[in-house]
Amino acid sequence: MYNKDMKVRGQVSRVLRLLGPAFVAAVAYVDPGNFAANFGAGAKYGFLLLWVLLLANMMAALAQYTSAKVGLVTGKSLPQLVAEKLPKWARRGYWAQAELVAIATDIAEVVGGAVALKLLFGLPLVVGGVVVGGVSMLLLWLYSHRGQKYFERVIVALLVVIPIGFLVGLIQQPPNITGVFSGLVPRFGGQETVLLATAMIGATIMPHVVYLHSALSRDRYGRVQATRVREYLRATKFDVTLAMAIAGTVNIAMLLLAAAVLRGTGADTFEVIHSGLGAALGSGVAVLFAVGLLISGFASTAVGSQAGSVVMEDLVRVSVPLWARRLITLLPALFMLAVGIDPLTLLIVSQVALSFGVPFALIPLSIVSSRKSIMGPHANSKFVSALLYTITALIVTLNVVLIVMTVIPAL
Repeated sequence: MYNKDMKVRGQVSRVLRLLGPAFVAAVAYVDPGNFAANFGAGAKYGFLLLWVLLLANMMAALAQYTSAKVGLVTGKSLPQLVAEKLPKWARRGYWAQAELVAIATDIAEVVGGAVALKLLFGLPLVVGGVVVGGVSMLLLWLYSHRGQKYFERVIVALLVVIPIGFLVGLIQQPPNITGVFSGLVPRFGGQETVLLATAMIGATIMPHVVYLHSALSRDRYGRVQATRVREYLRATKFDVTLAMAIAGTVNIAMLLLAAAVLRGTGADTFEVIHSGLGAALGSGVAVLFAVGLLISGFASTAVGSQAGSVVMEDLVRVSVPLWARRLITLLPALFMLAVGIDPLTLLIVSQVALSFGVPFALIPLSIVSSRKSIMGPHANSKFVSALLYTITALIVTLNVVLIVMTVIPAL
């Protein structure tokens, strides 16, 4: 009995040591873009789009596990494997779209952090953007000089802090149960709900993190010995499930809180959301909302810069120091803050742009992970492959519907 207990404890200990990469990826699922899409959806349409969040989180969990599996089994990142199959001109084109996705992500994260600093301390948005960029550089320095494990621990600690305000708010004012169940029925309520749903999917199935997770697994473990792959895959499945459950809970809590507290208040800016939460639930919840927004901006922008660096280095084989890349990608966000574009609108549009980038990540992921010549016995089953292609087709369809609904009325 003693030996059996020791064996079980040893297995649990090994699994725990392997946890971490999925939590870094999960930070991208609770970035300021998620705040904008989820609070915007809840404040305007109540529980109507709750089903979108649930579906998007399940899709994201499958994509993240598959990406991590590719890195574990092959010892290469998804961008590396894509680069091996494409000619030089195609690699550059593929990198260009991935870079645009990374920039859209970066804009959302810097803008969100800048808004949080304005809400908390009254800093001008441009100054706040500079501060967010500086903190993200410190986090990237931690990754470069102390290693991935230390970086993962800091990111996990930040991830735990983000949802505190939402949970406190939901305890104070629980959502209507009937309304919650009504939100599980798939439906839309007009063009704007399609826009918000697209933003929610883009903010949840983040294409740059699909690229990144394979690299995180590669860098953490290298190419795993064939005899230990199944052990690592079990640990990775647990890692992804736990991380995505936390991220999904945070996203759902955002929408539920907005639907319960802000419905009908005209909450169409972060300032109105902040003041609305304060008026309904007290200044403490409003402060916790702003703190969560700030931390999400700090953490997710560091992860986004890391993802962009991986894509550039592995696709076009150009290596740029992380601090230099952080500085370059910071400029578009600072420019948009300086010209006075509404932050909430900017964040939602940036997340829609991410949705259009999702198929470019999922299609190669589906192809690579299903090929036995690449994955050996760990290639996807026909069912999983069909599921990945179905997810991709659904997202493409939603994007096309959004384009049609936007273009036709304008003609």
